[in-house]
Amino acid sequence: MLGGFSLNAFADESDWLTSWDGTLYAYANTMSLRGDSILNPGNRIARLAQRNDNLEARFNFKAESESIRVTARPIIALRDARNAYGGQTQREAYLSQYQVRVRAADGWNVAAGREVMNWGAAQFRSPSSPFYFDNGRSDPMRELVGMDALKLAWTPDMRSSFNLARIVRSGYGAAQPDMWRDSWLAKLDQRGDEWAYGAVAVNAPNLPTFYGAHGQMALNDAWLLYGEAGSSARPSALQSPANAALPFAVQTPSPRRTTALIGATYTAENGQSLSAEYLHESHGYTAAETASYFTRAAASPLLAAQALGLAPRLLGRDYLHLVWQSNLMESDGYWRLMYTHNATDGSSELGAYGETTLTPQLSAFATLAMNRGSARQELSSLFTRSVTLGLKVALP
Repeated sequence: MLGGFSLNAFADESDWLTSWDGTLYAYANTMSLRGDSILNPGNRIARLAQRNDNLEARFNFKAESESIRVTARPIIALRDARNAYGGQTQREAYLSQYQVRVRAADGWNVAAGREVMNWGAAQFRSPSSPFYFDNGRSDPMRELVGMDALKLAWTPDMRSSFNLARIVRSGYGAAQPDMWRDSWLAKLDQRGDEWAYGAVAVNAPNLPTFYGAHGQMALNDAWLLYGEAGSSARPSALQSPANAALPFAVQTPSPRRTTALIGATYTAENGQSLSAEYLHESHGYTAAETASYFTRAAASPLLAAQALGLAPRLLGRDYLHLVWQSNLMESDGYWRLMYTHNATDGSSELGAYGETTLTPQLSAFATLAMNRGSARQELSSLFTRSVTLGLKVALP
């Protein structure tokens, strides 16, 4: 029915506006692995790449009329990954996002396609999103892939919106089994001149309902306060009793837990900004559970593989994340410094991203991540340093 309606709408349209742009990337990454890693001894379990060479083309296409908008984001990539055990070349061509949206009536839109359903102002993690807890904002090179969905949106005015979506399946490259296949999503958003908030519920066939909320408030031109929260159960949870003499246990599904983040951003007159975020992740381990987790993993390669493969999405419970970045409106370059501290086990990561404009179309960029801690701490358990150097070309 939707397909027939869309085709008829296409036939009736005569005036279309089209546009496109794209970016070509060429970059290489080297990673210094821990020689004494407990979770990945000798890189025999995770087989992490120590050298990555990448060529990517990312495009955006849009065609729209008075009542229809068609968008697509094709990605073409060639990746060569190498470590001490050999190399692997991967070629990919896929759509990370695409959508056909039809204005069905005043204030009503119907859409079908692949969409990144990400919201909220948080940078470190996004507790209010069931699909993108790791929202990619800490990694400038990461490309988020959308969820395949049918969506009905009602926007009665400029301050309110309501979305109802059927999640057909997770998008390209999703892990299997697909936990979000055949899910339902409902989301309400309200906004004012200095504030905005939203609430979301997602019902999946084999999981308890996910509930999330996000909000932000501008106190003045300099200060922004924001927060996010989510209540959820994971498909499975690796239980790590504080007593190291007890074995690992897998609970399916995990108990319902709440994750919350609060943050603030200060923007100076020169456009530079400093953000501070605190995240509490109840799905993670306490300090005693973290210590016993590494003690068990050290007992055998089989237990190390179990510990690495079934670990929580974040190992600890409390995190501090700081971001200092340059003015986003500057045309000659951009830089960003990031610091993450795991308050549960004391490990930390210092990250940096820098980009400079060489010509109006050509830019050079670099990323650096340095991890501090031992092999028995989360952020330093697998590698000590990662460096990426690259070029990007804006099209057309």
